[in-house]
Amino acid sequence: MKSEEVMVKALKILERELSSEEFLIYLQTITERTGDSVKELRDKTGKLSLDEVLKLVKEKV
Repeated sequence: MKSEEVMVKALKILERELSSEEFLIYLQTITERTGDSVKELRDKTGKLSLDEVLKLVKEKV
């Protein structure tokens, strides 16, 4: 299993287990940090902005 697949699986689990508000707070928290892990996460998620993530989540709700 690739790192990207694990990340997608983890985000789907978090989305299912957290309320919409908690999920968005989590995404906001991990996107605001600086460092290599954030760069790697952004690379793996296609460099989506927080606004784009919010739009995708709203479409699912």
